[in-house]
Amino acid sequence: MTQATQTTASVQEIPDGSVTTPAGFQAGATHAGVKYQDTARHDVGLLYSERPCVAAGMFTKSSVVGAPVIVSKEHLADGSARAIVANSGIANVATGAEGLQAARAMAEQAGGKLGIAASEVLVASTGVIGWQLPMDRIARGIDAITLASDGGMDLARAIMTTDTRPKHAAAAFVFGGRRYHVGGIAKGSGMIHPDMGTMFGFLTSDVPVAPELIRPLLRSVVDETFNMVSVDGDTSTSDTVVLLANGAGGGAPFTPGSAGAEALRAALFATSRSLARQIAADGEGASKLIEVRISGAASVEEARRAARTVSVSPLMKSAVYGNDFNWGRVMMAVGRSYVAIDLDRAEVRIGDVIAYACGAPRAVDEQTALDALKGPEVVIAVQLGVGEAAATAWGCDLTEEYVRINAEYTT
Repeated sequence: MTQATQTTASVQEIPDGSVTTPAGFQAGATHAGVKYQDTARHDVGLLYSERPCVAAGMFTKSSVVGAPVIVSKEHLADGSARAIVANSGIANVATGAEGLQAARAMAEQAGGKLGIAASEVLVASTGVIGWQLPMDRIARGIDAITLASDGGMDLARAIMTTDTRPKHAAAAFVFGGRRYHVGGIAKGSGMIHPDMGTMFGFLTSDVPVAPELIRPLLRSVVDETFNMVSVDGDTSTSDTVVLLANGAGGGAPFTPGSAGAEALRAALFATSRSLARQIAADGEGASKLIEVRISGAASVEEARRAARTVSVSPLMKSAVYGNDFNWGRVMMAVGRSYVAIDLDRAEVRIGDVIAYACGAPRAVDEQTALDALKGPEVVIAVQLGVGEAAATAWGCDLTEEYVRINAEYTT
């Protein structure tokens, strides 16, 4: 067991954990040449549970969806799945009947390799829209993958596109005398403004989860984590978050409303929050992670809307990049989110510096303002002064590198 760091009274984050940290999960990846010629770069991978799983997924709300999303929704209809086959480089979106056939073929190829039904395999593809998948290369790649109980990091690298680093997290908790785990990997760097989850988030657990618990549990956690990330305001056509729970940890099933369900939610939240922050910090061209904390809102919905609006504002993101203490851009973004605010009671903080309070701006010297913005993580906090609801969102600064990456994406 890897070394864990205590984060709350009951949940321990595992710094080097991943999607294969929970018992009974294996993963692997290889280079298939989907798009990238570098043979050291993995671009096809598998996640597999040695036991049947209860499963749930959340997907993009875009009206343009990839063939893998269609197939995965079909395969999750019965609330179960056992494997995920994924590729990077090509998204298999807007590819017609040929693309749909390719997504089904990926599930069949993976199912045949694993000795399970194709309907137990979910499919995820990310990359360029409008290109057909090279299925001969992908099929050979799937067959060449070696699965291992420590293969989670290989899979995390295989789903990267413009990501600069793999994203992984895991947490553990003890309940009923048993130690359980939640693990995950994610990918996402650009085209991030999800309305269900990030581009990819693969989550696993060895908890015995009752079928009626898994979907509402996943939805509630996604709403507070992946749904609160924005890099550039563009929602992907391929957004997919999946949770597989195989019960390998033993014990009675965790049911809705039980103490076990609350413990599981805490671990799932810790893992998902870590992945969400990693995605924001690795936004295309980013040099700083931005955390936006809204409090004093009239409702949770308004708190979330305000937080997301501030986090995605190009003007605010540019100011953070330039170390410009222009808190008026924060107020502008709050205003255009159309939430209730009492300016006489509102407060704006950047880092530990109060910029506005009690209906008036505060005097801030130049060095103090600079110090609030120059670190690798900038916290912007706004008290709306009208209620008790709160929410947190994550984003990143906007740099020249973002434009360069996306100007050259297919070339």
